[in-house]
Amino acid sequence: MADSNEDYVYDEVSGEWMPASEFAAAQAAADAVEVRDAVGNLLADGDQVTLIKDLEVKGAGQTLKQGTLIKSIRLTGDAQEIDCKYPGIKGLVLRAEFVKKR
Repeated sequence: MADSNEDYVYDEVSGEWMPASEFAAAQAAADAVEVRDAVGNLLADGDQVTLIKDLEVKGAGQTLKQGTLIKSIRLTGDAQEIDCKYPGIKGLVLRAEFVKKR
């Protein structure tokens, strides 16, 4: 139940007045980007993934082989990009279509 002192906001999508806190929560949920791996699993911050194919890393002069484990990924807000840490490679960003959740 909403607090009687709470401000109400008109939600144009639903056409209803709702408490500001509920409106903010609904907006945050709508703005959340779902990132899925190559087989459709939902990815989240901190997940471990493995590569599904060999990837040549531009600027590093290195190739990451299929099956390489990447620990503790971070989502970037883009539906297809994930930020990763890998020894010897700074600022590694992988496309979600080339990884599978472990």
